[in-house]
Amino acid sequence: MDIANRLTETLDRINLAAQRGGRDPSEIQLVAVSKTHPPEAVQEAFEAGQRIFGESRVQELLAKAPSLSSAIRWHFIGHLQANKIRKMLPLCELIHGVDSSDLARDIDRIAGELGLFPRILLEVNVSGEGTKFGFKPDALREQIDELLALPRVQVEGLMAIPAPVADPEDVRPAFRLLRELRDEISSTTGTPLPVLSMGMSGDYEIAIEEGATLVRVGTAIFGHRPRLKPEA
Repeated sequence: MDIANRLTETLDRINLAAQRGGRDPSEIQLVAVSKTHPPEAVQEAFEAGQRIFGESRVQELLAKAPSLSSAIRWHFIGHLQANKIRKMLPLCELIHGVDSSDLARDIDRIAGELGLFPRILLEVNVSGEGTKFGFKPDALREQIDELLALPRVQVEGLMAIPAPVADPEDVRPAFRLLRELRDEISSTTGTPLPVLSMGMSGDYEIAIEEGATLVRVGTAIFGHRPRLKPEA
């Protein structure tokens, strides 16, 4: 199938997963993960109706965005290096993976210099793996008041990338943990945190059943991507 057909199939599966979870499909937004794919692929998805696209490398985003429609809404979904914040902030409407208080403070400081109020999600290490980025749940509980008090960044919710598993059902507890942590923090702080970014090509339907409001789908729409060297 071409990109337009795969996009339609993905949206149909999102709607069915929402119905299974007793949810309104309009509560869920699709982020089409376009990293490593050429502008022509993004354009094809855009012409098919997709508007939100996710990139994980600032250099690639800077090269890609100028050749595409200004109506595209870019999300930054990768690990953000502090030295790339200034270039990324004017382009992206939402930053998914803010994984430390230091990074949040850097974003806040630079946003003040640029006159911006960036929307961010806090990345949680739901699998407990030492190699994973993100706040451990207890650390987030301890630091959340400081993060919410930052004057520029707007914390809108949580994000997670669970460890890969063979059976998508096995990742359900991790998605449930993120939702319950969000609910707990929202209750204790009195701050609405409406956004849950969780679920990718292999497990986004499970994520929706567990409360995802943003799903990040790349391979199911664009096909497999080449491996790239780490960004400098």
